[in-house]
Amino acid sequence: MQDEAFDFEATFRAQYGRIARVIARVVKDPARAEELAVEVFLKFWRSPRAHGENAEGWLYRTAVRQGLDELRHRTRRSRYERLLGFGPKVPTPEDVRTASEEQEGVRLVLAALEPRPAELLVLRSQGLSYEELAAALELNPASIGTLLTRAQDAFRKEYIKRYGTE
Repeated sequence: MQDEAFDFEATFRAQYGRIARVIARVVKDPARAEELAVEVFLKFWRSPRAHGENAEGWLYRTAVRQGLDELRHRTRRSRYERLLGFGPKVPTPEDVRTASEEQEGVRLVLAALEPRPAELLVLRSQGLSYEELAAALELNPASIGTLLTRAQDAFRKEYIKRYGTE
């Protein structure tokens, strides 16, 4: 049963665009990001415990996880398609326009990282402050600097392992 005092519609209207943009930055497909944003809000609707004062943090955290799950799904699918001998799909003009080698490398590295460091890096790239990161990921604000440094180091090592240079 939904909390009577919580205004889901107002939260949806206020946050949907931001949540879709967070996901779009991860998956680089605005249309798919909008679909995933709807899934995030469906989960939010079904999770009354998330409707508290940290609803925005819950939404950001879930959006990043949804985007990273989508990347992992794509990676698995392309690997299976290569193994089964399916040819590469013909890119659409939008795919050609938005895709770049460096961005793809970043997405693959993010998908290979543990979830927490990847979430931290994606949210930080969205401009969230240390306090907002702590709230979104339910962490101690004093530990954000250390965790962010570790996440950046993990990213750098994985990137160098895959591509050889920084």
